[in-house]
Amino acid sequence: MSEEFSALAEIGAAPAAAAPTTPLREREVDAQGRSYATGRRKDAVARVWIKPGTGKITVNGRDQEVYFARPTLRLVINQPFGIADRSGQYDVVATVKGGGLSGQAGAVKHGISQALTKFEPALRSVVKAAGFLTRDPRAVERKKYGKAKARKSFQFSKR
Repeated sequence: MSEEFSALAEIGAAPAAAAPTTPLREREVDAQGRSYATGRRKDAVARVWIKPGTGKITVNGRDQEVYFARPTLRLVINQPFGIADRSGQYDVVATVKGGGLSGQAGAVKHGISQALTKFEPALRSVVKAAGFLTRDPRAVERKKYGKAKARKSFQFSKR
């Protein structure tokens, strides 16, 4: 009886072990072998294409060192590759519009994360656990009437 149970347990365990290795999603690659995704952060929108390469990142036709001069912004952009252990394995071409440099860097990071999961669906769980697939909803609060800024009031004068 225990032999039958162990045989059934082995049979039942085999499909369960095979399930996590197979990705749940299809690989999305265009005719040029690139994967495309859109990233957003604050008012910035980034269109990102990734393909296997040497790790060259181009933003709006310029190298990342030129476009994002601050090292912290370049660090933000390279986070998805660091998490997935794919540093220097993909070339990135991105076009960014709107917002400031910080928002644009966040948008490119979001786009790279999305494109990476489309190119390699097996990496989705790692990138998602780091929180890179979620669009950051934080944005600037609008100014209200009767106020100096969103919440700051004008100086109160008693007399």
